Amino acid sequence: MLSKLSIKSRLIFVIGFLSLLLAGVGSMGLLSLSATNDSLKRVYQDELIPLGQLDHIIRLVNKNQLIVAQTIAGQLSAFPEDASVMGKQMDEADKAIKEIDETWKAYMKTQLSPEAKKLAVSFVTSRKKYGSQGLRPAMAALRAKDVQQASEILQGPLNENFPAVQQNINALIKLQQKDAQTEFTQSDSRYTTVRNTAIIVILAGVLLAAFIGVWLIRAITRPLNEAVRIAESVAAGDLTQKIEVHSTDETGRLMQAMQNMNTSLVGIVNQVRSGTETIAVASREIASGNADLSSRTESQASSLEQTASSMEELTSTVKQNAENARQANQLVVSTSDVAVKGGKVVGQVVDTMASIKESSRKIADIIGVIDGIAFQTNILALN
Repeated sequence: MLSKLSIKSRLIFVIGFLSLLLAGVGSMGLLSLSATNDSLKRVYQDELIPLGQLDHIIRLVNKNQLIVAQTIAGQLSAFPEDASVMGKQMDEADKAIKEIDETWKAYMKTQLSPEAKKLAVSFVTSRKKYGSQGLRPAMAALRAKDVQQASEILQGPLNENFPAVQQNINALIKLQQKDAQTEFTQSDSRYTTVRNTAIIVILAGVLLAAFIGVWLIRAITRPLNEAVRIAESVAAGDLTQKIEVHSTDETGRLMQAMQNMNTSLVGIVNQVRSGTETIAVASREIASGNADLSSRTESQASSLEQTASSMEELTSTVKQNAENARQANQLVVSTSDVAVKGGKVVGQVVDTMASIKESSRKIADIIGVIDGIAFQTNILALN
């Protein structure tokens, strides 16, 4: 089934797979970063800021406790402080109380767990008791310059209720620290999970990508190398290669084209070979015809030579007959006997001349034949 996929489809598959893997790992990383950012935000907004607020509150509570104690101690010393200093210290304590109230309101607006809300109620109760029974009466006595009463309140309700306030605020601080530790533990666990998952996904993706890459490389290079080998063999003149097509992708179509090309070349070579054999047969026939023509030409030349020799003999005979006629004429003139005989001889000569005439006519025919043969010989020689 995979062999039917085209190289284009395989490349799209590999690129798509790697893109999905990259998108998956990137999404996992982004989600992890988002979760970590949310965790840090919660730690900062719900744990760190409340811890600072609680720390600021406990510092202000301790500050008021210290202001009252220092003011009473200053007035009970051998050299009492000026009464105006006492008023300024109380004003500072009032300012601290207002700051505690504002800070506490801000703390209560944060995200509090049910346990934190429960501890907050306990702190409000203990602080209210501490303020109503200890701090405010002591401050009122100091404003009235009743140091003795303020000292009794300090030794009594103020010191008795202060530990409860400290315990409640410390319990809230410890709870905030515990919640922060829990958030950190969850974040660390989430980080470990995401890290391990990312490592596994990346390793699996790399292995799978390597496997797919090797598969894709082999699927491309093997047919191409085979096609190169076949092309080199064909270029070297070897058309006996067995070309097999195993796929329908681009390389498969290339191998099919190579197979068709090889088949076509074999057919062309066979046609050329057949044509060459036909040309060889025709060449042999032409050579044989030329040999026959040469033989006939030589025969005709021999006949011409014989004809020429006959003509020479005929010419000699004619000359000889002419000489005999001259001698016969002389004999006719010289003697009558001879004339009678000569008449006979003349009759014979007439017969002979007729024969000569007939021979001359035949000679003319022979000369015409010779001219025809010479013309044909010239044509054959030109060919």
